[in-house]
Amino acid sequence: MSLARIFCRLNGYLQPISKARAPLVSGFIRTQNEVRHWQHTAPQSTSCHWQLQEECLELSYGGLVMHFAYVWLRDHCHSASCFNSKTNQRNLDTANVELNIRPTNTRVDDENIFLTWPDGHVTRYNLSWLAQNSYEGQKQSAMQPRIIWNSDIYTSAKVPSANWDKFMSCDDELKKFLGSFLLYGIAFVEGVPPTVEATETLTQRVSLIRETMYGKMWNFTSDFSRGDTAYTKLALDRHTDTSYFQEPCGIQVFHCLRHEGTGGRTLLVDGFYSADEVLQKTPENFELLARVPIKHEYIENVSDHRNHMIGIGPVLNVYPWNNEVYMIRYNNYDRAVINTIPHDIVKRWYVAHRELTTELRKPENELWVKLKPGKVLFIDNWRVMHGRESFTGLRQLCGCYLTRDDVLNTARSLGLQA
Repeated sequence: MSLARIFCRLNGYLQPISKARAPLVSGFIRTQNEVRHWQHTAPQSTSCHWQLQEECLELSYGGLVMHFAYVWLRDHCHSASCFNSKTNQRNLDTANVELNIRPTNTRVDDENIFLTWPDGHVTRYNLSWLAQNSYEGQKQSAMQPRIIWNSDIYTSAKVPSANWDKFMSCDDELKKFLGSFLLYGIAFVEGVPPTVEATETLTQRVSLIRETMYGKMWNFTSDFSRGDTAYTKLALDRHTDTSYFQEPCGIQVFHCLRHEGTGGRTLLVDGFYSADEVLQKTPENFELLARVPIKHEYIENVSDHRNHMIGIGPVLNVYPWNNEVYMIRYNNYDRAVINTIPHDIVKRWYVAHRELTTELRKPENELWVKLKPGKVLFIDNWRVMHGRESFTGLRQLCGCYLTRDDVLNTARSLGLQA
């Protein structure tokens, strides 16, 4: 049975795959030079050619051929009567726009195209704005440029850690830190006082703390005070946290306050790098992992803690217009019974999952870090998996989850693309 026919059978959440289309992961780059090139690439041409077609405006600009539905163009008018520039909110009532609307007149200058509508209203569209916001433009661009990495790539990049004093007082230091975090999915701050209070103050410089059933700030040892393997001395395989949430926590923070023993190194693996390897080698497996929703579950019945959480989603979450991966939900500890796909697709899913697991477990993709008092680690939990080796002695960690939206908000307010 072909993969396209398989996806057709999963009506409701899967669409057939076109064999003529090779899926691409936009925004995955491997060097800092590629980042600079991506950020500073100018339009190939500034000449403009347009044509009014039956249902849409065809526009050629900047080396890109674009199509805009007329109702979309009218809905996106930014004139004073249609758009509030002070609040950046729409004034126009979209429900009152004629669905079959069509402009009566068109003219173009060097930077803009002007459309006159049947009621006489004139809309000005900046050509660069149209190119940036066209479907064709979005297909070729990334929501967030990233450098995907294995151990050698990250080590060779020599990404600097932020300094606690400068981080807390200087926005430039915060911007550099967030820039590195967005590119690599991990970042460090050093020189932090080894206390829960200082760690909390540090994280609030970046974002709001996301309180969960684990509390706001955690401060734990291997006392098995919660029904989770993390509260033991056992080794932990690579995984993302809170896969059993409908929206897994976006950013995770770790600070080792003390360790009187051996072992306990932290394992970090760039899940996007491994996903890209699967895509390049076996695109049909990538598609399967991106289309099939599965359940993760957390059941806790320890002491006074009673929790039962269920999260549902595919292993790889992608934007449908450009196939850019934005989240990985990978946790073999918390993966629940697979009962969301028919039996004849289950083995194919296991094959795809095995290939991703094989990539994730390659030694060259593992970055091992020894956390110590004063060194705080921020992890993009939607991208970078973490684990640890087993340890001896007393090991005390504190940390928290951060709200992803607020981290990205801080980055954007500092002028970063996020």
